[in-house]
Amino acid sequence: MNVKQKLSTGQVFLTFLKLGLTSFGGPVAHLGYFRDEFVIRKRCLNEETYADLVALCQFLPGPASSQVGIGIGISQSGLRGGLAAWTGFTLPSALALILFAYGVTALQSSVVEIGWLHGLKVVAVAVVAQAVWGMAKALCPDRPRGTVAILAAMLSLTCPGVSGQLAAILGGAVIGLLCLRYEQSSNHDPQLSAPSKKSAVISLSLFIGLLLILPVLAAGGSQALTLADSFFRSGSLVFGGGHVVLPLLQAEVVNPGWISKDMFLAGYGAAQAVPGPLFTFSAYLGTAMKMFPNGWTGGLICLLAIFLPSFLLVVGVLPFWQSLRKNERVRQALVGINAAVVGLLLAAFYDPVWSSGILSTGDFLLALAAFGLLALWKTPPWLVVSATGIGGAVIAHL
Repeated sequence: MNVKQKLSTGQVFLTFLKLGLTSFGGPVAHLGYFRDEFVIRKRCLNEETYADLVALCQFLPGPASSQVGIGIGISQSGLRGGLAAWTGFTLPSALALILFAYGVTALQSSVVEIGWLHGLKVVAVAVVAQAVWGMAKALCPDRPRGTVAILAAMLSLTCPGVSGQLAAILGGAVIGLLCLRYEQSSNHDPQLSAPSKKSAVISLSLFIGLLLILPVLAAGGSQALTLADSFFRSGSLVFGGGHVVLPLLQAEVVNPGWISKDMFLAGYGAAQAVPGPLFTFSAYLGTAMKMFPNGWTGGLICLLAIFLPSFLLVVGVLPFWQSLRKNERVRQALVGINAAVVGLLLAAFYDPVWSSGILSTGDFLLALAAFGLLALWKTPPWLVVSATGIGGAVIAHL
């Protein structure tokens, strides 16, 4: 596939803003939306480079889809592009959850899951199915790589959690080195730009320094620094994405009495209903806190604190990843890793996407229709999301 010209910072922001308004379904679905937008539609990345970026972000703690988005932004327009990508993708759901926190605090109400919310889970089935199918055709075109993908999916489902995912990726790397052949392609994308190594060292130093210093500063009694420490630590030490961070956040904010359990669960329900990264749940928590800083100030502190580790890690690791991926032995290992990534997406397609989205024959028919609209009729994702949400509400009332 020929790669078109890179996007400007403004184009990166507007594209991710659109994705931030329409990308329902969680991190796996987000990867499907990103692939459709940047690999298929805009053709500013090729399949191989996108898979490499996804593989890298599987190794990093924090929200994988947001990190992939930051990496795409950096590849197009440097550090400004990475910041524009994160801002555009995060802003819609963060604003929605801050406003929801104000409403819930005023009304003392909670979220009730209704049919349209389930419809959003159904559309995620179609989005992820399309992503798995497209990536499998490109990255697993033969029996050996297809077998690696299947084995990775089986391992991930047998050993759920971070350990199974890392074992699948490492296993794919070993099989790639020992058994698979890498064929140099003229279409391999050399333009995935990265920050300088000096910037990378500064970024990694900031990450480690903040992780060590913030607890010391928070001990001085400042609630703002205590919030920053709690949410920075949560974003730094959690592998597996947004759902994995929820138990840790509950321990950080409910146990000390900063927010009630009912208010916590109300925000979690709302976070399922908005597009974009689940880590924006932090904006709700900061806004709904009982003590100052709360309101939009607290929401902004928590939001920036939980996402800052992701930005620092991507900026810090990407330049070294760029050097490694040019090595022939590393490229050979990446053939196996890319196949394993397809397997991980396949496993996630089953659990939690399919298992939580398809609960009846009506759900399956709705997902099938959404898949046809996306894959065959090339319907804009935002329109499919809207139609499936309405379809979910109709099914719920039948």
